[in-house]
Amino acid sequence: MSVESTNESVTEPVSADRFAREGLAVLHRLTESARADVSAAAALIADCVRADGVVQAFGTGHSQALVLELAGRAGGFVPTNRIQMADLVLFGGDHPSGLDDPLLEREPGIAVRLYELAAPRPQDLFVVVSNSGVNNVIVEMALHAKERGHRLLALTSLAHTHSVPATHPSGKKLADLADVVLDNAAPRGDALLELPGGGAVCALSTLTGVMLVQMTVAEAAAQLLASGDRPPVYVSANVPGGFEGNLELEKRYAGRIRRTAS
Repeated sequence: MSVESTNESVTEPVSADRFAREGLAVLHRLTESARADVSAAAALIADCVRADGVVQAFGTGHSQALVLELAGRAGGFVPTNRIQMADLVLFGGDHPSGLDDPLLEREPGIAVRLYELAAPRPQDLFVVVSNSGVNNVIVEMALHAKERGHRLLALTSLAHTHSVPATHPSGKKLADLADVVLDNAAPRGDALLELPGGGAVCALSTLTGVMLVQMTVAEAAAQLLASGDRPPVYVSANVPGGFEGNLELEKRYAGRIRRTAS
């Protein structure tokens, strides 16, 4: 019997074209649905910059891609700092072998150490990125930042976080703690295209997360310009004068932002 003659639904095969089409459809919906949240997130960043604060960005695993999208890149704000697990070695004196532990992010106390190594000021804004929003170190960082009086911006998947239990002893998830939440619209498990027989392929959260980050940066720049403040932004170091100009801008935040090799 031919497929056309059955009443069973036929799932479209996995393909590059399908991911491009469905991924772009999500992006289109997101640019409309996230406008209010993006504006609120941008206000947090603009307020931080006006107050001579630093945007402290943190994520683990693949969420680090979005931290890199925000901290220290061409076209982005200069007062941004990347907090990473490697800080325990680079600035905390731990042995490098400790980073080989795949369960390191589940250990209690790690986020508090990372916070202390970053030495943030009260006006600094924390941006914490996690698709699930339930990893121990993520929730611990969010909790600690809030306890210290910082504003908190979360980038997460609400579909995922609402479908899994909290694992931190507090019973909290990242989204529960944030002043503003940017929902990346990724599905539970992140992968977009279902495979025959189970499973799925093609993660979505980085694609949508980059869109949200850059929309927020653009809106924060607009808000700063509207109040008469010039956004302190990086120029590509690979254009004449870019590297030197960036060094001048960074002097204002000396000792507060780290630019290690990635």
